[in-house]
Amino acid sequence: MSLAAVPPVVVIAIGNPSRGDDAIGPLLYGRLCEWLENQGLAGEFNLYEDFQLQIEHALDLKGRRLALFIDAGDNTPGPYIFSPVAAAEGIMHTSHALPPESVLQVYRQVEGGEPPPSFVLCVRGEQFALGAEPGAGALAHVEAAFALLCELCREPQVSAWTARAETGGNMAAVSARMAASTASPSPVP
Repeated sequence: MSLAAVPPVVVIAIGNPSRGDDAIGPLLYGRLCEWLENQGLAGEFNLYEDFQLQIEHALDLKGRRLALFIDAGDNTPGPYIFSPVAAAEGIMHTSHALPPESVLQVYRQVEGGEPPPSFVLCVRGEQFALGAEPGAGALAHVEAAFALLCELCREPQVSAWTARAETGGNMAAVSARMAASTASPSPVP
């Protein structure tokens, strides 16, 4: 595929469907593929699903205007965190996988330039046992994350995604603030 034919947005969903809540990335990948097709937006996005991020994923960023990494996170505030992510100065990796920051750094090194503006959607997972199904809590978090994905895909612009990350990147914190603000009215000065 030539760069002229590369859709402007790449979404990389990470996870293992055989490890309980680690299936969150693949679940969102499947739903998003179908939704984009039904909305007539599929031509604007490339979606990839993999068990782990690898060095080769840096090549999937070439020619993009935006990138989104989706993964499940243990100890992530529920239902999710949506935030910008930048290249890490030092490559952080194990023998098998990289975090998004390292994929962006690999892009810098390979391409000799800056990667596209990138974001992470980390959805809360709680149990990751081999052979387990996703838990009820994880499935509820998938619903909230999918609503966000639809919102993001309707407006795939850096400014819109940045604003969304600033105003509601941690839905648990936003929900707590909203609950606190409605639980007791502010005193009138």
